[in-house]
Amino acid sequence: MITDVTEATFERDVVQRSHDVPVVVDFWAAWCGPCRQLTPVLEKEIREREPHLDLAKLDTDANQQIANAFQIQGIPAVKAFRDGKVVDEFVGAQPPAQVARFLDGLLPSEADGLVATGGEDDLRRALELEPNRTDAALPLARLLHQRGESAAALELLGNITGSYAAEGLAARIRLEAEPELADAFAALDAGDQQRGLDALIAAIAATDDSDRRNDLRRAVVGVLDALGAEHPLARESRRKLASALY
Repeated sequence: MITDVTEATFERDVVQRSHDVPVVVDFWAAWCGPCRQLTPVLEKEIREREPHLDLAKLDTDANQQIANAFQIQGIPAVKAFRDGKVVDEFVGAQPPAQVARFLDGLLPSEADGLVATGGEDDLRRALELEPNRTDAALPLARLLHQRGESAAALELLGNITGSYAAEGLAARIRLEAEPELADAFAALDAGDQQRGLDALIAAIAATDDSDRRNDLRRAVVGVLDALGAEHPLARESRRKLASALY
């Protein structure tokens, strides 16, 4: 899609739209000769890549507030938005081949498409293509766990770094061997997060085993991460968790 945007429509047509598809913004002005060279190139290349990319054209003279907000000092300036943020950019008229390479870098990869589909075979293939993708490994581990293939799920989770959700699921799998925690996990699975979290936090306070204590903490933090930092239950449970730990 190619559209002219203004200060009134920028939020909708660029920022919000970029959560669905990358949006390339062409900052131009009528007096700018290089702009007249670049804009037709952008339009042609975007049309060849629809519907995977959008082009938004913004007249900097008529929309100076937006131009100032993005610190446009020279034009033509091109900024690519994804998920509401600028992810790539360039300044000045570029040859068609370079513009094409810039746009191709914004297109979803084969692995992106497979992760979006989300089936087991798709997730496995995505990991073959890009082995370090947490967004493929974590949902695949969840599928395996639900199917009772805990060892395979743990192996996948062991390759994920920096994810509270992955650490929480791995901890839960290790803790599920303990019958006294069955009610806590059953409550979480039934959607009763408060009862499940309270039971896990109570288990933390009652144990002197440091390894078990760490796994219980990880399991709790994994649930809190899924709830989100601003969820009222998450805020209250973080307070309870701190009391149990310290």
